[in-house]
Formats: sequence, C-alpha cells, structure tokens
Amino acid sequence: MASASKRSKFFDNAKFILIFLVVFGHIISPLKNDNGILFTLYTVIFLFHMPAFILISGYFAKGFKKKGYLKKAIKKILIPYFIFQIIYSIYYYLIGQEDKLTVDFLHPHWSLWFLLSLFFWNLLLYVFAKLRWLGFGVAIMLGILVGYVEDAGSFLSISRTFVFFPYFLLGFLLNADQLKQLVRSKYSLPVGIFVFLATMLFFGIGFPKDAVPWLLGDTSYANMGGMQLSDGLIRALQYTLTLFVVFGFFALIPSTQYKITKIGERTLYVYLFHGFIIKAIDTMLPDESLEFLSGNYVLLFFLTLFICQILGSYFIKKYTRPLVELKVKTG
Repeated sequence: MASASKRSKFFDNAKFILIFLVVFGHIISPLKNDNGILFTLYTVIFLFHMPAFILISGYFAKGFKKKGYLKKAIKKILIPYFIFQIIYSIYYYLIGQEDKLTVDFLHPHWSLWFLLSLFFWNLLLYVFAKLRWLGFGVAIMLGILVGYVEDAGSFLSISRTFVFFPYFLLGFLLNADQLKQLVRSKYSLPVGIFVFLATMLFFGIGFPKDAVPWLLGDTSYANMGGMQLSDGLIRALQYTLTLFVVFGFFALIPSTQYKITKIGERTLYVYLFHGFIIKAIDTMLPDESLEFLSGNYVLLFFLTLFICQILGSYFIKKYTRPLVELKVKTG
C-alpha cells in the first residue's frame, strides 16, 4: 500500500475476495439452516462483507466535490439501478418467482439495494463530509435510531442506507496513511487472524438463528422480534464488532498481483449478474439435492469461484458494459 499501484492491487484483491463471499453467501443461503458449518460461515460473511465493500466505496468517493461528480453518479449508479430493476422484474416473472410482471422502482430487487443506497450515500456526503468525524458519530446515531422506525425497511432501501452509511463515511474519512497504519502495522496480521478465529468460534457456538436479520440491516427492530430500548445498544455493539472484523479482514489482504486480482476491477459485473445464475439454480434444482449440496463444501467453493471468474471476465464486461457502465462526459 506504499504506492498508488500497490494500493490498487490491495483494493482489487480485497474486492475479489469480497465479491467471492457475496456470491458464496447467496449460494449457501438456502442451505445454511440445516448445516451448522454453513450457518456459521454465512453469519460471519454477512457480518462484514458488505460493510467492507461499502467502506472501500466510501474511500474512493473523495472526489465528490469535483465538477460532474453528481452527474456521473446518476449515470453510473442510479440509471443502472433502474435498468437492472426492470431486467430482474422481467426475469423473476419468466422463471416463475413472481406471479405477475410488475416493475417497482421503490423496492429494490434482492442485491440491487446496494446501487440505490450507494447513490444516497454519495448524496449524504454533501452534508456529512463537512462535519468530518463529528459526522461519523452522527451517522452512527442515525444508524441506531432508524431501527426504532417501524416502517423503515426495503422501501427506497431506507433502512440499509442509514444502517450502512457509517461504513461509507468512515471509508471517505480515512486517508491512505491512516488505512496503512490500521492494516499494515507490526501487529495487524496476527490481530487480524485472531479476530477472525475468535469471531468464527463465537458465531459457531452462540449466534442465534433468529438473529440473522440483524446482519442484513433491512428492517426495523420491531420486525426482528419486538422493539426494546436495548436494541440500540445491540446495534452499537454490532458496529464495533463489524469494524474489528472489517479491519481484521483488510490486514489479511496482500498487495501482490494475482490472476484473480483483475476480477477485483470488475466486481460490479459479478454483483449485478450473479443473481440470474443463483435464482436459476434455485428454481431448477430439486429439493432433494439440497442435502447433497450442503455437505459438499468443495463443490460450493468451486461453483462460487467459477461464477466469479465467468462474470468477472473481459468477455462479459465487453458485451454488457453498455448496461453496467454508461458513458459519461463530465467536462
């Protein structure tokens, strides 16, 4: 991380592993409840993978004051959201997951919440960037308080926008030197290993199955089993644990170029298109095969790797780029 080139490799490696975890998490989601190992992996993955992704997104949003940035955000984030919301609506109807064809831009399909929230996070920077670290504290408080709003949920991705915004703002506030001190200090690697092992052990022993919605951040406390005043404290503890795991994860990421590093530059393609494959598998796969899949960890690993390599390939980018990356003139 000492140079721009190394930083790029570091982030691309991190993004590849994170997109792998996104796909893997979605693949094992229907298998996790009857398999303790998969359930532990799922909960640990969902504790930190999107917060880490979001922190990286915030880190690269430092140029939000530049001319044309908002216009670029609309064309690169918001318009693709509308496009893929339409495509997924049609796809879900065709594979029988929805009884009638409806296009609802106010309730994002599945993983598309990230695009909508990403656009809102960029807008929120125009207010919170001025407040700097005070703004980070305010963002934490808003993330806690939104849970008490019973109607906050998937509508316009309101809940996730506020719950995950602190990670985006933290990424924006951190500079290269601060990030390097956090993830490349003398003790970062052993601490990172310890954090991950301890988290896996803790989640494997005592994470309750009905607490999974806490990791998703897409609904109110009331909809997660009844609203209590202490729920805000639980979310504050979740923020703390998540940040420990996120930076523990970053401490394990190398800055070396690998074959898979290039896929880290194309994670948006994997993110947007993997749903078509996974939903197709869910629809076509007979129920009796779930037990076989849930116990075949090697197959699940290589299926995830295959999906990431295919969707992160230059071929996919070449022919789908008009849908994903609209050409933008910011001058």
